[in-house]
Amino acid sequence: MGRKRWCGGRSVIVAVTAIVGGGAVAQDVPVPTSVSIAVPAVGDLPAVTMAAEVFVPAGTGRFPVVIWSHGRAAEPSVRQGLKAAIPRGHARYWLRKGFAVVAPIRPGYGAAGGVDRERTGARLVANGACGGALRVAAASEASAAAVRAAIDWARLQPWAERDRLLLAGQSVGGMATVAAAAQAPPGVVGFVNFSGGTAGFPDKRPGASCAEAALTELFRRAGTRVRVPNLWLYAENDRYWGAEAPRVWHAAFAGGGSPTRLVMTAPLPNEDGHRLMLRGGRMWSVHVDAFVAGLGLAARRLNSPVPE
Repeated sequence: MGRKRWCGGRSVIVAVTAIVGGGAVAQDVPVPTSVSIAVPAVGDLPAVTMAAEVFVPAGTGRFPVVIWSHGRAAEPSVRQGLKAAIPRGHARYWLRKGFAVVAPIRPGYGAAGGVDRERTGARLVANGACGGALRVAAASEASAAAVRAAIDWARLQPWAERDRLLLAGQSVGGMATVAAAAQAPPGVVGFVNFSGGTAGFPDKRPGASCAEAALTELFRRAGTRVRVPNLWLYAENDRYWGAEAPRVWHAAFAGGGSPTRLVMTAPLPNEDGHRLMLRGGRMWSVHVDAFVAGLGLAARRLNSPVPE
């Protein structure tokens, strides 16, 4: 078993051997370093510091960078227990394409805890109806501030190609990605939105977010400001949003003239389609591969494995 570690300010790959079906299979496990990134005050929220995981490919020179934004668990205890900002298989996917990855744990998540800046105010009342005073715009602004801080930090690093940054995020992280891109941050050349949205209750209100209309307006406004190419990926059997709402959201966004594409995949087999990024690599990777190549960020290493 070969093993490398963080050295000289760069993350590395640890090679492990797994026994599968009686045979030995080599698998690369990315090993990040942890950094602290300052997030400036936004609205009534004070400035804070957030932790981030950083992965840099082996080798010398500068690399394009993915700024990754995680999703949101419904339970506060799960949010506070967040330790890995990005699934290791997904980090490996980008590393093998020659990208560095910066994955912050946004304020209000992880061991640092703090005020829940991304709460929407949505709640369920009798018979599964939606209640509460929605604050979707404020939640998206807070999440976008964290993404923007990660962008600004990454552009200062000696291993980063400061004008070749790609944003990507899943669920609430997808919404954060869209909101951050709407600020037209320098260096960002595109984004990928995996199943973006908020205020979903998949068990008691499957397929219908409590913020459908608010998200339509949020994405409509973002679409008038985003001028970099972008890709939206959803699955038909997403229990948080359903299949129709993402189409409405994307149409509202596209109406602003943004160079965008929606991919609505077939249902994710034997899974909630909201887990498309985690479990549907063979369904989305071909689209992301083509999107990245179209941006002029084609893979430096060919035959990157499909994410697990």
